[in-house]
Amino acid sequence: MAIATGSPLITRVLSLLRIGRPTTTERLGLPELKTAPHVDLSRYVGTWYELAAYPKRFQKDCMATVATYTARADGRLDVVNRCREGSLDGKVKGVRGTARVTDPRSHSKLEVRFFPLVWGAYWIVEVADDYSWAIVGHPSRDSLWILSRTPRVDEAQFQALLERVRAHGYPLDRLRRTPQRER
Repeated sequence: MAIATGSPLITRVLSLLRIGRPTTTERLGLPELKTAPHVDLSRYVGTWYELAAYPKRFQKDCMATVATYTARADGRLDVVNRCREGSLDGKVKGVRGTARVTDPRSHSKLEVRFFPLVWGAYWIVEVADDYSWAIVGHPSRDSLWILSRTPRVDEAQFQALLERVRAHGYPLDRLRRTPQRER
Protein backbone atom coordinates (compact mmCIF):
# COMPACT_ATOMS: atom_id res chain seq x y z
CA MET A 1 0.00 0.00 0.00
CA ALA A 2 1.47 3.37 -1.02
CA ILE A 3 1.25 6.32 1.35
CA ALA A 4 1.11 9.81 -0.16
CA THR A 5 3.59 12.23 1.40
CA GLY A 6 0.76 14.61 2.19
CA SER A 7 -0.98 11.98 4.33
CA PRO A 8 -1.59 12.58 8.06
CA LEU A 9 0.71 9.66 8.91
CA ILE A 10 3.67 11.08 7.00
CA THR A 11 2.96 14.59 8.32
CA ARG A 12 2.97 13.22 11.88
CA VAL A 13 6.22 11.29 11.36
CA LEU A 14 7.91 14.35 9.88
CA SER A 15 6.73 16.52 12.78
CA LEU A 16 8.08 13.98 15.27
CA LEU A 17 11.47 14.14 13.60
CA ARG A 18 11.74 17.83 14.41
CA ILE A 19 10.80 17.61 18.10
CA GLY A 20 12.78 20.13 20.10
CA ARG A 21 13.27 22.34 17.06
CA PRO A 22 10.43 24.85 16.95
CA THR A 23 9.86 26.60 13.66
CA THR A 24 10.48 30.31 13.29
CA THR A 25 6.71 30.85 13.31
CA GLU A 26 6.37 28.92 16.59
CA ARG A 27 9.49 30.38 18.20
CA LEU A 28 8.42 33.98 17.52
CA GLY A 29 4.72 33.37 18.18
CA LEU A 30 3.80 34.66 14.72
CA PRO A 31 0.36 34.33 13.13
CA GLU A 32 -0.22 31.91 10.26
CA LEU A 33 1.63 33.02 7.13
CA LYS A 34 -0.68 34.66 4.60
CA THR A 35 -0.19 34.13 0.89
CA ALA A 36 -1.02 36.12 -2.22
CA PRO A 37 -4.81 36.19 -2.72
CA HIS A 38 -4.43 34.94 -6.30
CA VAL A 39 -1.54 33.90 -8.52
CA ASP A 40 -1.95 33.59 -12.28
CA LEU A 41 0.34 30.63 -12.91
CA SER A 42 0.45 31.40 -16.64
CA ARG A 43 2.17 34.68 -15.68
CA TYR A 44 4.27 33.10 -12.93
CA VAL A 45 5.95 30.55 -15.22
CA GLY A 46 9.29 31.51 -16.73
CA THR A 47 12.65 32.41 -15.26
CA TRP A 48 13.17 33.94 -11.82
CA TYR A 49 16.49 35.19 -10.43
CA GLU A 50 17.14 34.75 -6.72
CA LEU A 51 17.94 38.15 -5.20
CA ALA A 52 18.23 36.86 -1.63
CA ALA A 53 17.35 33.77 0.38
CA TYR A 54 17.78 31.98 3.66
CA PRO A 55 20.85 29.76 3.09
CA LYS A 56 20.18 26.07 2.57
CA ARG A 57 22.69 23.22 2.76
CA PHE A 58 21.87 22.11 -0.77
CA GLN A 59 22.77 25.59 -2.05
CA LYS A 60 26.16 25.75 -0.35
CA ASP A 61 28.60 27.79 -2.46
CA CYS A 62 25.83 28.72 -4.93
CA MET A 63 25.87 32.02 -6.80
CA ALA A 64 23.78 33.27 -9.71
CA THR A 65 20.85 31.08 -8.62
CA VAL A 66 18.00 30.89 -11.13
CA ALA A 67 14.70 28.97 -11.13
CA THR A 68 12.72 28.24 -14.27
CA TYR A 69 9.09 27.10 -14.13
CA THR A 70 7.32 25.54 -17.11
CA ALA A 71 3.61 24.64 -17.26
CA ARG A 72 2.69 21.04 -17.97
CA ALA A 73 -0.47 19.68 -19.58
CA ASP A 74 -1.46 17.96 -16.30
CA GLY A 75 -1.60 21.29 -14.41
CA ARG A 76 1.70 20.80 -12.64
CA LEU A 77 4.88 22.76 -13.24
CA ASP A 78 8.33 21.52 -14.17
CA VAL A 79 10.97 23.24 -12.06
CA VAL A 80 14.65 23.62 -12.91
CA ASN A 81 16.90 25.26 -10.31
CA ARG A 82 20.47 26.00 -11.25
CA CYS A 83 23.39 27.96 -9.88
CA ARG A 84 27.11 28.46 -10.32
CA GLU A 85 29.41 26.87 -7.78
CA GLY A 86 31.88 29.05 -5.92
CA SER A 87 31.91 32.04 -8.27
CA LEU A 88 29.81 33.82 -10.86
CA ASP A 89 31.79 31.94 -13.52
CA GLY A 90 31.85 28.61 -11.67
CA LYS A 91 30.55 25.29 -12.86
CA VAL A 92 26.77 25.18 -13.36
CA LYS A 93 24.93 22.73 -11.14
CA GLY A 94 21.22 22.12 -11.17
CA VAL A 95 18.31 20.03 -10.09
CA ARG A 96 14.96 19.23 -11.74
CA GLY A 97 11.69 18.95 -9.90
CA THR A 98 7.92 19.17 -10.08
CA ALA A 99 5.47 21.56 -8.45
CA ARG A 100 1.78 21.00 -7.79
CA VAL A 101 -0.90 23.41 -6.62
CA THR A 102 -2.31 22.62 -3.16
CA ASP A 103 -4.73 25.57 -2.99
CA PRO A 104 -6.75 25.59 -6.23
CA ARG A 105 -8.66 28.71 -5.12
CA SER A 106 -5.65 31.05 -4.98
CA HIS A 107 -2.88 29.06 -6.71
CA SER A 108 -0.51 30.65 -4.17
CA LYS A 109 0.17 27.48 -2.19
CA LEU A 110 2.19 24.85 -3.97
CA GLU A 111 4.36 21.90 -3.11
CA VAL A 112 7.64 21.21 -4.85
CA ARG A 113 9.42 17.88 -5.13
CA PHE A 114 13.04 17.48 -6.16
CA PHE A 115 13.58 14.03 -4.64
CA PRO A 116 11.24 11.02 -4.70
CA LEU A 117 8.56 10.95 -1.98
CA VAL A 118 9.44 14.35 -0.48
CA TRP A 119 7.14 17.28 -1.21
CA GLY A 120 7.96 20.65 0.36
CA ALA A 121 5.65 23.63 0.84
CA TYR A 122 6.28 26.47 -1.61
CA TRP A 123 4.02 29.39 -0.76
CA ILE A 124 3.89 32.50 -2.92
CA VAL A 125 3.57 35.05 -0.14
CA GLU A 126 3.40 38.06 -2.41
CA VAL A 127 3.85 38.77 -6.11
CA ALA A 128 4.06 42.11 -7.91
CA ASP A 129 1.05 43.13 -10.01
CA ASP A 130 3.30 42.95 -13.09
CA TYR A 131 4.97 39.71 -11.92
CA SER A 132 8.37 41.43 -11.81
CA TRP A 133 9.17 40.12 -8.30
CA ALA A 134 7.89 37.55 -5.85
CA ILE A 135 8.39 36.64 -2.21
CA VAL A 136 8.24 32.88 -1.67
CA GLY A 137 8.49 30.96 1.56
CA HIS A 138 7.45 28.10 3.75
CA PRO A 139 4.59 28.36 6.29
CA SER A 140 7.14 27.75 9.07
CA ARG A 141 9.04 30.87 7.93
CA ASP A 142 12.19 28.73 7.93
CA SER A 143 12.62 29.11 4.16
CA LEU A 144 12.52 32.32 2.17
CA TRP A 145 13.37 33.46 -1.33
CA ILE A 146 13.14 36.92 -2.87
CA LEU A 147 12.84 36.49 -6.63
CA SER A 148 12.98 38.87 -9.57
CA ARG A 149 12.58 38.62 -13.33
CA THR A 150 15.90 40.45 -13.63
CA PRO A 151 19.24 39.49 -12.06
CA ARG A 152 19.40 42.77 -10.15
CA VAL A 153 17.09 45.50 -8.90
CA ASP A 154 18.05 48.96 -7.73
CA GLU A 155 18.83 49.37 -4.03
CA ALA A 156 15.63 51.31 -3.26
CA GLN A 157 13.50 48.50 -4.70
CA PHE A 158 15.52 45.87 -2.82
CA GLN A 159 15.02 47.75 0.46
CA ALA A 160 11.28 47.97 -0.27
CA LEU A 161 11.21 44.19 -0.80
CA LEU A 162 12.99 43.71 2.54
CA GLU A 163 10.28 45.77 4.24
CA ARG A 164 7.62 43.56 2.67
CA VAL A 165 9.48 40.45 3.89
CA ARG A 166 9.70 41.91 7.40
CA ALA A 167 5.96 42.73 7.34
CA HIS A 168 5.25 39.02 6.72
CA GLY A 169 7.15 38.14 9.90
CA TYR A 170 10.37 36.87 8.35
CA PRO A 171 13.48 37.76 10.37
CA LEU A 172 16.03 39.50 8.14
CA ASP A 173 19.12 38.44 10.11
CA ARG A 174 19.35 35.07 8.26
CA LEU A 175 18.72 36.55 4.82
CA ARG A 176 21.68 36.50 2.43
CA ARG A 177 21.91 38.37 -0.86
CA THR A 178 22.60 36.19 -3.86
CA PRO A 179 25.35 37.41 -6.19
CA GLN A 180 24.04 37.48 -9.76
CA ARG A 181 25.59 37.92 -13.17
CA GLU A 182 24.28 40.40 -15.66
CA ARG A 183 22.28 38.63 -18.35
